[in-house]
Amino acid sequence: MISDLEKTTDKSESQKSLSIQEIMELIPHRPPFLLIDAVINITPHESAIGVRNIAKDEPVFTGHFPKRPVYPGVLIIESMAQTAAVLVVESLGEGAKGKLVYFMTIDNARFRKPVMPGDQLLLDVKVQRSRGSVWKFTGEARVDEQVVAEATYSAMIMDD
Repeated sequence: MISDLEKTTDKSESQKSLSIQEIMELIPHRPPFLLIDAVINITPHESAIGVRNIAKDEPVFTGHFPKRPVYPGVLIIESMAQTAAVLVVESLGEGAKGKLVYFMTIDNARFRKPVMPGDQLLLDVKVQRSRGSVWKFTGEARVDEQVVAEATYSAMIMDD
């Protein structure tokens, strides 16, 4: 799926894509709490798109909800935050590797449509501003080009 998506995406010289292995070199999250499978179209200091494939057999569906599985909105927001963390570390370069990016605020979170097993989330994250170690973002999650969730949030990068 990702390769088809990457084929249709405009890539300029300033854009970069990262695999799950490369993501794990930048941020400390690991399965089962690593909630992005790839990050594509990274434009440092500006934007990135996270990719999250929602597997049909994810453990979260045994409790949310067994008869009508829906991917939790809070995990969609966390996926946006992880995409933003990758963007921050990638933007700051080698000196940022090994640092942690912590949530500070989540504002205006909206959930527009349920995300179901088998969906692919595209997490479009844009930098609103950065001042020192504090970054502010807007994020939209889409399934099949339809917005399913959105939020504004901020994070701080800190030493481990």
